[in-house]
Amino acid sequence: MTPPGSVAGAKYATFIIFGLNGLVFASWAARIPAAASALQISAGQIGALLLALGLGSVVSLPLAGPISARIGTANTVRAGGTVAALAAVGLAMALFAGSVPGAAAALFVYGIGVAWWDVAQNIEGADVERRLLRTIMPQFHAAFSLGAFVGAMIGAALSVLQVQLAVHLLFMAVLVAVAVLTVPKYFLPHAPEQPNDDDGAPRRGKFAAWREPRTVLIGVLVLGAALTEGAANDWIAQATVVGLGASEAIGAVLFGIFVASMTLLRLVGGRFIDRWGRVLVLRVSMSTALVGLLVFVLAPDVPLAVFGAVLWGAGAALGFPMGMSAAADDRAFAAERVSVVSTLGYVAFLAGPPFLGFLGEHVGIRNALLAVAVLMVASLLTAPAAREQEPVRR
Repeated sequence: MTPPGSVAGAKYATFIIFGLNGLVFASWAARIPAAASALQISAGQIGALLLALGLGSVVSLPLAGPISARIGTANTVRAGGTVAALAAVGLAMALFAGSVPGAAAALFVYGIGVAWWDVAQNIEGADVERRLLRTIMPQFHAAFSLGAFVGAMIGAALSVLQVQLAVHLLFMAVLVAVAVLTVPKYFLPHAPEQPNDDDGAPRRGKFAAWREPRTVLIGVLVLGAALTEGAANDWIAQATVVGLGASEAIGAVLFGIFVASMTLLRLVGGRFIDRWGRVLVLRVSMSTALVGLLVFVLAPDVPLAVFGAVLWGAGAALGFPMGMSAAADDRAFAAERVSVVSTLGYVAFLAGPPFLGFLGEHVGIRNALLAVAVLMVASLLTAPAAREQEPVRR
C-alpha cells in the first residue's frame, strides 16, 4: 500500500477522485429522462432544473480556490463531496415527493459541492504533476472521461432494470460519501496558509487573480476548450440524427466515437506536451478540433461525419487540462488561479448548450455548431498565455 502523503499515493488517489467525479455526473446525466418522468415535467422544465445545477456551480466556483488554499485540497474534496452526497439525498427525497422546487434546490446545492470538488481535484492534479516533473494532467481528465463512460453504462443498466432514480441516487450518495472521506488521505500534505508573505508584506487579496491578464487569457482559452468539448457532448448525437437523417443508434455511436477519440488523446497527450510544449500542442489541438467541427458540420453523409467526430474529439482533448496546468504553474497562487479559470470554463458549460439549442431552432443544430468555431479561434489566439512559467515571488 502506498503511504499517505507520497507522490505515488497522491497520483493514484487523484486518478480515483477524477474518475469518481465523472462516474457520478454521468450516472445522473444518463437518467435525466427518469427525473422528468418522476416529476412529470416537460423538457423545458428539465432545462430549468439543469440551470439550477449550473448556477450553483458558477456561484460557488470563485470561492473554491480560497477555500482550497485555506483548508487544503483533501479537505475541500471531502467538503465538496459531502455536500454533493447530501444534495443527492435531498434530490432523492424530492423525487419521492414529486417536488419540483425541492429538486431544483437540491440540484443547486449539488452544483456547489461539485464545484468545490472539481477545483480541488485540479489543484491537486497540478501539484502532483509538478512533483513528477512530467505532464500527467491530461491523464487525470482521461480518468474523468472513463468514469463518465462507466457512469453512463450504470445509468443505462439501472434504467433497463427499472430501478427508481431516487434509489439510484441514494446508492450514489453512499458511494461518494465513503470515497471522499477516505481516498483524499493519500493527497499531498497541505501547507498551511500564512497571513503574510516572507518579506512581512500583507498577502494580496483573495480575488487578485481576476486582475491578472495571463490568468484571464488562460480562462478565455479554457472557455473555448470547454465549449468545444461541451458542444459535442450535448449536441453531436442530436445533430447526427436531425442533420443527417441517421437513427438514434447512429447518433449515439457518433457521440461514443467522439468520447473515445478524446479519451485516447488524453491518455497519451502528455508525451506530446513534454516534447513540444503547451503552446504548439494547443495550437495543433485547437486547429484539429476546428477542422473536425467543420468536417462534421459540412459532411454530406455519416462516414465523413465520423471522420469529423474523430478529429473533433482528438482536438478537444487537451485544451481544458492544459489550461488547468498553466493556471497552476506557480503553486503559491495555484488555488485562486485555477478557481478563476474553472469559473470561466463553467460559463461555457452553463451558457453554451441553451445558446446552441436556441440558435439551432433558427438555423438547424448542425449549422448552429459553427458558432463554436468563434471561440475555437479565440483559444488559438490566447494559446501563448499557457506557456510554461517559473514561479514568480511577489
